[in-house]
Amino acid sequence: MASIKDVAAEAGVSVATVSRVLNDHPSVSADARARVLAAVEALGYRPNAVARSLRTDQTRTLGLVISDVMNPYFTTLARSVEEEARALGYSVVIGNADERPDLQDHHVRTLLDRRIDGLLVSPTDGGSPLMLDTARGGTPMVFVDRWIPGVDVPVVRADGRAAVRDLVSHLYGLGHRRLAIIAGPAATTTGSERVEAFREALAEYGLPLPDAYTGQGDFQAESGRRVTDAFLDLAEPPEVVFAADNLMALGALDAVRARGMRVPQDIALAAFDDIPWFVHTDPPVTAIAQPTGELGRAAVRALVDMIEGRPPQSVTLAAHLVVRRSCGQPAPTPSEQPPATNRSLS
Repeated sequence: MASIKDVAAEAGVSVATVSRVLNDHPSVSADARARVLAAVEALGYRPNAVARSLRTDQTRTLGLVISDVMNPYFTTLARSVEEEARALGYSVVIGNADERPDLQDHHVRTLLDRRIDGLLVSPTDGGSPLMLDTARGGTPMVFVDRWIPGVDVPVVRADGRAAVRDLVSHLYGLGHRRLAIIAGPAATTTGSERVEAFREALAEYGLPLPDAYTGQGDFQAESGRRVTDAFLDLAEPPEVVFAADNLMALGALDAVRARGMRVPQDIALAAFDDIPWFVHTDPPVTAIAQPTGELGRAAVRALVDMIEGRPPQSVTLAAHLVVRRSCGQPAPTPSEQPPATNRSLS
């Protein structure tokens, strides 16, 4: 990654002159200004990185790039980030990537140009060169919920493996044996990790996960509808559809209802990422809940530690299963049977 000295050498000027150009100081000649800007362009140097390295003050502003503002999980996450940042004396500027890597990088560039003090990101994929450059360039950065393997920044996330095992145990106890999953994008850590956890949990019960029962979604409702339709068209459709996020679960529910089928009588449904809406659906949806608020608060604390010179800590919290009625209900034990009603025949 080019440095300010590289720009100065390329333009044939001093480092101080580069700094004045990038800060729009009027004392630089037109010729020197043109040479510096040409060098910046040729070397791909980021002016905001220069400004950050030279300034002694802080903007007291954090950047947050979330994967999808329409997803209630990320809305809750953003709210907790904003609340914790405000409590620590920082403001937050939010960018919505809409699950698109190009929009993610656009927001990251924009936030860096606004001279934020640090950056929180939930990456939409694992292949962004900009993320690598930003981390290596010294920008304080924390990954939240998702992360990019090999990028050396703190990660604040939830571990859902135990909760997925609890879900499979619950489903097995209800008598379900044909379990399918609507997976998230394999390029995201959460997408690949949830499929792996589901497969491992099934194996513990001697259950397979056939290719036909693994549908590729994109964390959007439409993909949940599409994949569920494909499951229901199989000669032997699954007994359970597990959606790896809440929006895909809502899409799955739409697909089931569009066929006049009932949950859980005709097919069971479960989701990763619990949301308030799930208690209001009919039936309420069984889901794996993440400690979303605490994740947001922990991510802010880790980032502020970096900004203020304290050693940051990665944080892993546990997700947990919330059982509702969308997968069926266990048969009551004798002690749970309703009392017999004595009626007179007279």
